Amino acid sequence: MNRQERLTKLLDLVVEHRTLRVEDIVRELQISPATARRDLDYLATQQLVTRTRGGVMTNPTSGEMPMRFRTVRNNDQKSAIARKAVDLVRPGNVVALNGGTTTMAIGAELGQRVATDYSFGRHPVTVVTNAVNIANDLIVRPQVRVVVTGGVARARSYELVGPLASLIYPHINVDIAFLGAVGISVSDGIFTDNESEAAANRALVTVARKAYVVVDSSKIGVGAFAKICALEQIAGVITDADISASDREALETAGVAVITG
Repeated sequence: MNRQERLTKLLDLVVEHRTLRVEDIVRELQISPATARRDLDYLATQQLVTRTRGGVMTNPTSGEMPMRFRTVRNNDQKSAIARKAVDLVRPGNVVALNGGTTTMAIGAELGQRVATDYSFGRHPVTVVTNAVNIANDLIVRPQVRVVVTGGVARARSYELVGPLASLIYPHINVDIAFLGAVGISVSDGIFTDNESEAAANRALVTVARKAYVVVDSSKIGVGAFAKICALEQIAGVITDADISASDREALETAGVAVITG
C-alpha cells in the first residue's frame, strides 16, 4: 500500500481502538517500527492523534479525517454514485455541490461529461459550491460557470463556512443540489460532523428545487453531531449497490427515492 493508504488505515485503527502501541501497529499493518513511528509523528503534527510513550491515543479531532486521507476510501462506490448523479444533470442547469469526497467525485465526473457532450457546450452548466477544491477542479472547464460562496475555509474539508457562506443563497436559484453527508437517518435526518458546515449546507438545500444526498451505503443509518436537514427536505438518496434491502425499504417508505450506482 502507498503512504496515503497506510496513513488512512493507521488513523482508522487509532479511532477504533482509542489507544495503540507501536508493536500493535507493526503487527496490524505489517510495517517496520521505524515506519510506524514516522507515521505516528506525522499524524501528531497534523493534530489528528496524540503521541504517548511507546504509542498513540485519540484526541478530539481523530475521527474528523482530513480530505487528503479520506479520498482513498470507497473509490469504486463514489465513482458509481458520481455517474448516477451526473445522469440527472441537464445542459443549462444550475448545480450545487457541498464539500466531501463523494461530491468531489461528482465534480470530476461532471467536468468529464460536459467536455465530451456537445450539448453542454451550447448550454453551459453553472456550478455553485462552497468547496474550494471542487471549484479549483472545474474552473478550467469552459463548459462550466463556477460560482463560489463566501466564507472562511476549513482546512479539513476545504469548505467555506460561517455567516458569509450563506449570503449568496437568497439571490440565486439552484436546479439540483448534491449533498455529501457523514450520515443519514430515516428518523432523524441528514448529518455532518461540524455545525458550521451543517449551517452552510442547510442554506444550500433551501434554495434547491431538488436536493439529493450522495453517500455510500455504509453511511445510511448513521447519525453525527450536526443536523443538516430533515429527510423530507430531500428528493432522494444516491448510493451504491451495496445498500441493504432494509435500508432501501425504510427510505422508500419515508417517501425518499433511492438511486443506486
